[in-house]
Amino acid sequence: MGLSRARGVALLVIGTLLAVLAVTVGAGSPASAANRAAPSVSLREASGGLVKVTGRTASASPRVRFDRRSGSRWAVVKRTRAHHHRYTATLAVAAGTRATFRVTSDRRSRTFVVQMPASGGAATVTSQAAKPPTLYDACGARPRKADGTAWSCTFHDEFDGTALDRTKWVPQTAFVTGDATAGYACYMDDPKNVSVANGMLSLTVRKETSPQPCGSPTSSVTSYYTSGSVSTYHLFSQKYGRFEARIRNTASSVAGLHEAFWLWPDDRYSAINWPTTGEIDVAETYSLYNSVAIPFLHYSADAGGPQSGVNTAWNCTAYRGVWNTYTLEWTPTTLTIYVNGRTCLTNTSGDPAFQKRYIVAFTQALGNTKNAMVASTPVPATMDVDYLRVWQ
Repeated sequence: MGLSRARGVALLVIGTLLAVLAVTVGAGSPASAANRAAPSVSLREASGGLVKVTGRTASASPRVRFDRRSGSRWAVVKRTRAHHHRYTATLAVAAGTRATFRVTSDRRSRTFVVQMPASGGAATVTSQAAKPPTLYDACGARPRKADGTAWSCTFHDEFDGTALDRTKWVPQTAFVTGDATAGYACYMDDPKNVSVANGMLSLTVRKETSPQPCGSPTSSVTSYYTSGSVSTYHLFSQKYGRFEARIRNTASSVAGLHEAFWLWPDDRYSAINWPTTGEIDVAETYSLYNSVAIPFLHYSADAGGPQSGVNTAWNCTAYRGVWNTYTLEWTPTTLTIYVNGRTCLTNTSGDPAFQKRYIVAFTQALGNTKNAMVASTPVPATMDVDYLRVWQ
């Protein structure tokens, strides 16, 4: 992208469709304050392959969300709201099947497994082996490292306000994006291009009614197109850790749109001589290639061009127009990038370029070369960011 351019568990087994039983997870036993804050779960069998779920929440009337695991991914299956600390919901679990669910409220989650025997089976309840308790901090549930210890939150923005938090973010205004022949855009610090509302950051590329100066009001470079990009420049940077963002871009298969979640060396601590001094593109998306996200690690390997499995990957599924979660786990020896929980790229070079502090950036850009803007490129187009969470 360069400067121009996201527990304690009990196994609940439900019996036959005619039997009625209730099991409560997370209630009636001593627990830490963090565990008590997670919603409790009570299951009571209903008819026709439907299971009634009830439980208590930490606050009086939070939103409650149910996700169901499918392979390595979670999909939302139900949303409701608690009243007076209690909620109810009905989930579908076919006879003779087993399903894993996660209930979340107050940014606390609990996972449970429902197993419905085939018709005529006896009602049973078994317990799953205990797992390490879920720990929480400012970023919410703390993910665990490979060694079982928990990551600790160092930076987060849930974009819950009504304006960009300028103690965390700096809008980009010094560069342009796109293709001078097909069309380029000036990065602007303007609410039309950079805004926060409805729980998300929105970066928008748009066409203006008159040419706009790029870089400064007196710039001789102008364009009818403007766009938005923000970074933590001189406000936050970190060496190593876990970086995660949940992002949605504009649905399109027409060339012209380019989005990025990327990290750039903090120039307060190291000189910049791109590409050997490094750049970590956690995820770049291009409207011409509308079903993938492409990571790219810029460092000395750039001399050999793009190398799948080394500095980039081209098989990381991420459809446009829907929410996707992108995660970087970075240690002194390894960078691993995940797309929706699936490993996308692992680099074990331990290159000096990745032994320094980096800032974080989000960019809505116009494309260039093969992905340059065309007459039918859907503009305005917006990159939405649900959250950024960083751990160490």
